[in-house]
Amino acid sequence: MKKKNLYIDIFAGCGGLSTGLLKAGWAGLFAVEKNADAFSTLEHNLINKNKHFLWPDWLEIKEHDINELIKNHEKELTDLQGKITLVAGGPPCQGFSMAGKRDKNDQRNKLVKSYIKFIKLVMPEAIIFENVHGFTVNFKNKKGTKKYSSYVERALKRLGYKTFHQIVDMSEYGIPQKRKRFILVAMKNHSPKDVFSILEKNKEKFCYKNGIKSKTTVYEAISDLEKHCGTCPSPDTRGFKAGIYGVATSGYQRLMRQGMDGFNGAVDSHRFVNHRKDTITLHEKLLACAPIGKRITPDDNIVEGLNRRGVTVLDPNLQAPTITSIPDELVHYCEPRILTVREHARIQSFPDWYEFKGKYTSGGKRRKNEVPRYTQVGNAVPPLFAEQIGMALLEVLNDDQNE
Repeated sequence: MKKKNLYIDIFAGCGGLSTGLLKAGWAGLFAVEKNADAFSTLEHNLINKNKHFLWPDWLEIKEHDINELIKNHEKELTDLQGKITLVAGGPPCQGFSMAGKRDKNDQRNKLVKSYIKFIKLVMPEAIIFENVHGFTVNFKNKKGTKKYSSYVERALKRLGYKTFHQIVDMSEYGIPQKRKRFILVAMKNHSPKDVFSILEKNKEKFCYKNGIKSKTTVYEAISDLEKHCGTCPSPDTRGFKAGIYGVATSGYQRLMRQGMDGFNGAVDSHRFVNHRKDTITLHEKLLACAPIGKRITPDDNIVEGLNRRGVTVLDPNLQAPTITSIPDELVHYCEPRILTVREHARIQSFPDWYEFKGKYTSGGKRRKNEVPRYTQVGNAVPPLFAEQIGMALLEVLNDDQNE
């Protein structure tokens, strides 16, 4: 258990953060994720395929609720003190999101306290905490205001950590979407501010080394996945077509396709939706009339029959807007359809070898319990950013002069 660079991923989702930390040279001890669908994706890729997590004997390899874990394994978690370099991950963001209902009473907001309890038991050397931009915005009620980011920082400082946070725009780190996130780093014996300095300093070099641009466009991300590149029967859904690879025309596509040399079948989770005729007609109208790259609503009266809360026709020459769990918010830049799970995953910077498990979508009341593939991707930390912050953190930790 004395392994260097050992970390725990909590609120791990389908494994975006861990995928980046794997590439950065970290070793996982275990991951905590409550949802069975999301955990099945993480397990398939990072436990079964890559053997990335050492996994302690006292913890069953399955989905776990963090509160149950704390309740049932307090002693084992406390015994990890001095052995864990990093705890990474942030609680579910839906209650804080400016794009959603932003409910101060959302039960998921209470998981911030569970997060602090977990840190208090394990006491790692360093912490990476990720959440939506709205995590820094006050909730207002009769008792005044509550800012969750301040609560987390105060709690960590009481535990002896130095903290520093920034709102980071992922589009500046090679990820082809405008995704702003609250990133907090806390450290016991080093300066967390230095992590952000190194992250910023190294981004151009990182992108150059990987053959990509620091500003990657939608076209550079997914043009080799266009439907006209070819289709075949979907291997996991009867009656659907899946896409095959076209020619890789950008460094980003080549990076995402590493490990897929010689593969000529259906690309994982690249299943095209069977749109109704009227939906295809709507998409054709949007491609013809809607301003590209700009979100429109039914109130804009640009096309008839638009009954979605909002929709954006992607601009192939720019970054995408933030990828969310709602697939019909984005329309492909040249084909009258929404994007596939794989195209969402590309824009999130998941490598193509990363396979997604579970249903593709769910609706109605099932949304409360199920986390289908689109949602898994939309909720994830982009692996390409996780890799870069993981490397920056190691650089600070390994600099003995940086005390």
